[in-house]
Amino acid sequence: MKRMNIRLWLLAAIAIPALLATGQPSTDTIPVPKNEFSIDLQFLGRGESRYGGMPSAPVEKEEEVEDVKVPKSNFLLSRTRLPINFKRDWLEARVTPQHSGVWGQAGKGGFNLHEAWVKMATHSGIFAQVGRVALNYDDERIIGSDDWAMASSSHDILRLGYEGHGHKAHIILAYNQNANVMETGGSYYVNGGQPYKTMQTAWYHYDLPRLPLGASLLFMNIGMQSELENNPDKTWFQHLAGTYVSFQPKHWKAEASYYNQFGKNEHGVKIQAWMASGKLTYIPSPKFNVIAGYDYLSGDKYFAVPTGDNIGMVHHDVIKGFSTVYGSHHKFYGAMDFFYVSAYHHGFTPGLQNAYIGGTYNPLKNLMLNASYHYLAIATDLSDMDKTLGHEIEFQAAYAISRDVNVSAGASFMWGGDTMERLKRSSTNNSLRWGYITLVVNPRIFTTKW
Repeated sequence: MKRMNIRLWLLAAIAIPALLATGQPSTDTIPVPKNEFSIDLQFLGRGESRYGGMPSAPVEKEEEVEDVKVPKSNFLLSRTRLPINFKRDWLEARVTPQHSGVWGQAGKGGFNLHEAWVKMATHSGIFAQVGRVALNYDDERIIGSDDWAMASSSHDILRLGYEGHGHKAHIILAYNQNANVMETGGSYYVNGGQPYKTMQTAWYHYDLPRLPLGASLLFMNIGMQSELENNPDKTWFQHLAGTYVSFQPKHWKAEASYYNQFGKNEHGVKIQAWMASGKLTYIPSPKFNVIAGYDYLSGDKYFAVPTGDNIGMVHHDVIKGFSTVYGSHHKFYGAMDFFYVSAYHHGFTPGLQNAYIGGTYNPLKNLMLNASYHYLAIATDLSDMDKTLGHEIEFQAAYAISRDVNVSAGASFMWGGDTMERLKRSSTNNSLRWGYITLVVNPRIFTTKW
């Protein structure tokens, strides 16, 4: 009897797992999840302290410069985003509600949709994307999301393209309209959510397969609403064409760009402007690098005044001041953002020369230290003014507390000369200070597949 019980237990031990195995579907028949859905949380908080820079009130006369008070300010800013992402084979979509503002701001800050788009792509690399999109191209000098700014930037566009085999080709189309004009007819566009009325952009990038070399070509056609009183319905078109090249062998990275602007501005004044930049990075080890570079942006000798306006001011037929249009401006020309973020007095654009050198050191796995020096000067010759604007020194530190939490801090000091004081209209530009501390929390709070 005992032998029979043992045999029955052995038979059961062999048969039951076999029966269970035959009742389970094979791994070959388990369906692969086709849908992905996730929600992220992005919080950015930044405190800033500023001494000097721009005047606290407009200055109309040269002799009033000495009476301008030193602007001192301390403030806290924050931005919260909730990116909602969906992906299924050939279809992808994102919606990103955003709230940004200064702590204590009247109206509780600004709420908008930073991104809201759908994208359809084939397996061959052809895609179409439509909606509100944050654009970033090349080094972001001309087109970038400008993520340092709390509101950041995005564009209402249709984007068509191809990506594959080292080639990337994009075409971007935009047309903006005011709702009240749309109802009554016409195509008048001012004070809208986008800085332009129409925009067409073509971008091509190629990575050489046997060399660490990449090159891009960019062309933009930007339509601006006319600001001439005698022809308010006209659209003036300004154009930008240029290239960006990056070469990165083992311990070096060399970057260069050149862009030319032409066409006419919103006042119908002809544009002939250009810029060029070069940057060299030496990377002897993963913990240390040294950078050096130079930027040149062409400028004007006189204020850009349309014919018939402002009697007594010098008029000129050609604008030579280069516009950095829709780039991530904080990345370039000094962290204090005196140039191409804040304007000169009356929007005057004498151009800029920015020669800089710096380095980055990573003493610990999650710690980054950076220091740099900028020599800043105008690009054009102005009567009785020296070209030198000033000297800026910057220090930055960033520490990754965890995969989702980062903190960074920085301090900048600028010593401006007489030209800086006169163009910025503040007698305090010879001793400027600015500092910040930033907290970024960016976890994925929900994800699922089915």
